[in-house]
Amino acid sequence: MKTWLEYLVFLAFQPVFILLPRSFCRGIGRALGGIVFRLDASHRRTALSNLGTAFGGGKTSSELKAIARDSFRRFGETVADIMKIFHYDKEAAARLVDIEGWENLTSAVGQGKGVLVFSAHMGNWEMGPLIISKIIKFNVVARRLDNRLIEKSLARFRREMGAEVIYKQQAARKVLQALRNKEAVAILIDQNVLRSEAVFVDFFGRPAGTTPALGAFHLRTGAPLVPSFCLPAAGGRYRMSFKPALEFPAEGDVSANVLKITRTCTKMIESEIREDPASWLWVHDRWRSRPKGEHDHQDESS
Repeated sequence: MKTWLEYLVFLAFQPVFILLPRSFCRGIGRALGGIVFRLDASHRRTALSNLGTAFGGGKTSSELKAIARDSFRRFGETVADIMKIFHYDKEAAARLVDIEGWENLTSAVGQGKGVLVFSAHMGNWEMGPLIISKIIKFNVVARRLDNRLIEKSLARFRREMGAEVIYKQQAARKVLQALRNKEAVAILIDQNVLRSEAVFVDFFGRPAGTTPALGAFHLRTGAPLVPSFCLPAAGGRYRMSFKPALEFPAEGDVSANVLKITRTCTKMIESEIREDPASWLWVHDRWRSRPKGEHDHQDESS
């Protein structure tokens, strides 16, 4: 029943986002995000707890609350914008994006080894396929939404934006095949994973359970690692940046190399978040899984 109720609400908003101007849709999403912040005590506590972990005594409680509130609002705005852009053609949607570092992506593609794009749940990460698929076949590794009906709509949106979805449950074989075919694969590495599946690296001064998949795929295939982030810019636009590709020699101990890669990439994500804290999804319980010897909240993935 819950699945259908959520889906009916989702469908009810579709005509609104078709008819109203994009600025109105974004405003509605932002307002709804603010309402959720006030009413959803559980997720509000999670966001504030995460911010306290990340910034500790560096910010006042009022500052942390303001960041959390803005994070909820921006997420609502992003979801609303995705629903609006869903009804755009690809060229019209692409015109909303300003690109920095395009040469970094094209140089990585030119190596002919496939490309591993890594990013985080910041800004509007769903815009990536729209740009990257212009020069290389693009895949994204994703977790299925709990609501299977909304998941179908999201998967269709991703395909229309230029991405084939590789679900986590079947990821390894399909990712390796895509890279062998000289395709791009995007992996978002900023969310908690099971302790049994994680490597623990520093994230805002505390060990965080992080997927080792990015490092393992890089060492296995030699595909360059390209950091990319799509953040909001003035006038309702987006700024998508591609940083210079990272490459690590596949020499010595594999586990140590995977840890080094994961640590390096996670630090890059942390640096981006510090530049604009409200752009990140603080509502996710990032530090849930703990290393052996520490008590877990509950050792389970997102």
